[in-house]
Amino acid sequence: MIAVASPAVAPRVQQGLAEFLAQGLQGDMSWLAARPERRGDPRVLWPEVRAIVMLGVNYGPDHDPTAILAKPERAAISVYAKGDDYHDVIKKRLKALARWLIAQAGGDAKVFVDTAAVMEKPLAAAAGIGWQGKHTNLVSREFGSWLFLGALFTTLELQTDPTEKDYCGTCSACLEVCPTAAFPAPYRLDARRCISYLTIEHKGPIPRDLRPLMGNRVYGCDDCLAVCPWNKFARNGRDAKLAARDELNAPALADLAQLEDAGFRKLFARTAIKRTGRDRFVRNVLIAIGNSRESALATSAERLLDDPAAIVRGAAVWALGRLLAKEDMAALRGRYAGGETDPAVREEWELSSPRLNV
Repeated sequence: MIAVASPAVAPRVQQGLAEFLAQGLQGDMSWLAARPERRGDPRVLWPEVRAIVMLGVNYGPDHDPTAILAKPERAAISVYAKGDDYHDVIKKRLKALARWLIAQAGGDAKVFVDTAAVMEKPLAAAAGIGWQGKHTNLVSREFGSWLFLGALFTTLELQTDPTEKDYCGTCSACLEVCPTAAFPAPYRLDARRCISYLTIEHKGPIPRDLRPLMGNRVYGCDDCLAVCPWNKFARNGRDAKLAARDELNAPALADLAQLEDAGFRKLFARTAIKRTGRDRFVRNVLIAIGNSRESALATSAERLLDDPAAIVRGAAVWALGRLLAKEDMAALRGRYAGGETDPAVREEWELSSPRLNV
């Protein structure tokens, strides 16, 4: 789906940006507050822009993506991340479109797919591709919630498309289904509580109060998208490059916990998951292991107590604290905690296991 918006939609873009900045984001999310004038007005990013062509690519799944949540020994991976990295796929298409446009009409063009200070969702809404739903994601009457977005800025004067109105009505399914209550109000997302942010962008230990709510979600979360009623009118995605790979459909947590860096990069080559890195991903896997209540998975967590990455060791301690009896945790503490040098991991031992009797 392709639609055109005017760069003069700055007020709408600025409103979307204001929602993010109102959260007082820090740390991993501080990039959103950087150079707000560039994010709030496309003409600041590129003064020569005269029209913005928005591309929406459907990646609708052919199955219920929430069914995996009932299999605690398996990993739930977001639908969009199971195929080739959409950044690469869409950028190639936008570049081809830009070359064709310049060849046909002249001018200049720049393409963006999460690569610059571009607020894709407000721009796509202004172009009429859909509307920003109560879960803050774009919703299309034709494709539901399953859309990748990309932007093509051009110096050409193009006729704009009419905007789409909001069809959410009184529905609140997406707000109610969120496992971590990340929506303080309709159309507002507290990204710091969002499982997609926690499993992908957050670099440190995941807050302890949110870990039990993550279930077996190891990369992203589709809950608020999956329950959207507009998806009943959506079609399945047809792009083979974006289709889920067999090995990423419900992989075993025990297998993922064994990944070293080379194995991680091989398994997730050309996917968006590779960007997160092995350490953060295995951290997520260990949170899922702790939530599984499957005692057989304790062995997978125990072998990571001496992992080189502190973020992995800390998550392993937490997972074992959820799976093992107190006396078993006390024994492990006696073997590992004394030599631990990382403050965050030492804290995990303090909070997850009793001291040995002396």
